[in-house]
Amino acid sequence: MKFINDWKIVGVLCLTIGLAPFMPEPHIWGKLKWIAGGGTGMQLADYGDTLMHGFPFLLMIRIILLPLVPKKKVEN
Repeated sequence: MKFINDWKIVGVLCLTIGLAPFMPEPHIWGKLKWIAGGGTGMQLADYGDTLMHGFPFLLMIRIILLPLVPKKKVEN
């Protein structure tokens, strides 16, 4: 599970799976616009597709935010 914390691998995932297909617009962008417009006509597969294409971006946000969150001190 080391790859989840590697920003280079997650970056490649964002550029490939996250944005594919690229034409006429990135797939995730079209799905997000569809959801923002009310999601009329979306089926379960469309939401699953949105999750699949959006997951690499969620991993990248996690990598960016983890260093900003203070760590808890463990007391013995």
